[in-house]
Amino acid sequence: MTLDRTSPLPLWAQLEEQLRAQLVAGDFGERFPTDAELVERYAVSRQTVRQAIARLTADGLVERQRGRGTAVVTTRIEQPVGTIYSLFSLVESQGLEQRSEVLELGEVTDESIAGRLGLGPTEPLVHLSRLRCAGTEPLALDHSWLPASLAAPLLDADFARTALYAELRERCGVHIDGGSERVDAVLLSPAERELLELGRRPVAGFSVERIGRAAGRDVEYRRTLVAGHGYSLVMEWSPATEAPVRAVGPT
Repeated sequence: MTLDRTSPLPLWAQLEEQLRAQLVAGDFGERFPTDAELVERYAVSRQTVRQAIARLTADGLVERQRGRGTAVVTTRIEQPVGTIYSLFSLVESQGLEQRSEVLELGEVTDESIAGRLGLGPTEPLVHLSRLRCAGTEPLALDHSWLPASLAAPLLDADFARTALYAELRERCGVHIDGGSERVDAVLLSPAERELLELGRRPVAGFSVERIGRAAGRDVEYRRTLVAGHGYSLVMEWSPATEAPVRAVGPT
């Protein structure tokens, strides 16, 4: 935990990057170091510490509390297992504003994705790529593919503040009523970490692959990447319910 005083990067920016990485890794729990502790630990001025924390505060990672110092902001999205859910609704239900930055919305062809949906290799697909945010905090990278024969009206939709399934129902008359998901632990790539504002250190996350079905037909393939520190899978069970167990080997 040292800063490079020969680097052209200002000390406050180096400190911000190190603190951000520790926040993402969950190193602080809910107690964030005091300004005095950071001054002593990194041998920097109080102004340097305040500049670094001001950036973290602006990004919603910590908050200043009068008389109590700096506290870690804990935003966590809980996803139920075994039921249809909407990330849009999950975020909004926790009192946070859900918004999306649309990275791509257009018609493409992809032989691999088409095969997952039982389509021919050159069948046109609507591809929607979004950076999903909870409040001001980036939460997930979301990629969805749907047959253009069903979903072409989505090309005119504004997905900044709306849910894909709501638009699919209203514009296309398609209602997602079932599906399946696979969740894997992954290390996010440098490009993915940059979009999710997770710093330069390796960060673990979840890869969620979903097939969405409507009236028994596979109509959506979705791949979502979520930073692990802001995401939980929640399952309810009872003695009267026994789910089938399927072993999956290394992939």
